[in-house]
Amino acid sequence: MNAFRDPRVLTEAALAVALAFVLGLIRVWKMPFGGSISLEMVPLILLALRQGPWVGIAAGAAYGLLDLAIDPFVVHPVQVLFDYPLAFGVLGLAGFFRPTVRGAILGTVVAVLARFLCHFLSGVVFFASYAPKGWNPFVYSAAYNLAYLVPSLIIALVVVAVLLRALEGAQPSPRQ
Repeated sequence: MNAFRDPRVLTEAALAVALAFVLGLIRVWKMPFGGSISLEMVPLILLALRQGPWVGIAAGAAYGLLDLAIDPFVVHPVQVLFDYPLAFGVLGLAGFFRPTVRGAILGTVVAVLARFLCHFLSGVVFFASYAPKGWNPFVYSAAYNLAYLVPSLIIALVVVAVLLRALEGAQPSPRQ
């Protein structure tokens, strides 16, 4: 884990967490029991693509703890783990994919699906009582979390792809 000893990597991770925090404050939509549509995932996914999964996971977990400190919705200590550090930490899974447009798209989808799984499990176990009468807790949790994660995924896919294409175009051509 030499990446954690490199001041440039630590600085980039800190900037990604800070940018995710600021972008998380700009919400298109906020759900009543937590979750929102925003660009908060983009810097964390880009960091993971650039610096690898372990840096991405650590930065995502740090962001999750920051999000918990600023805008908590807590019903149980285990729920806190699933909805904050784990849910944002898994965004680092994007780092297992190549930082090309195709790899970034696949990595973003995998990372957001993993985040969905964390929130889904939390919803089934800890938020079943919030389900409307007659709703299955699994269906309720899936519907609730997909309501904000699908739009957030689409936005993240577009922004990540556009940024990576722009960066690829800005790269100097290799000398022959």
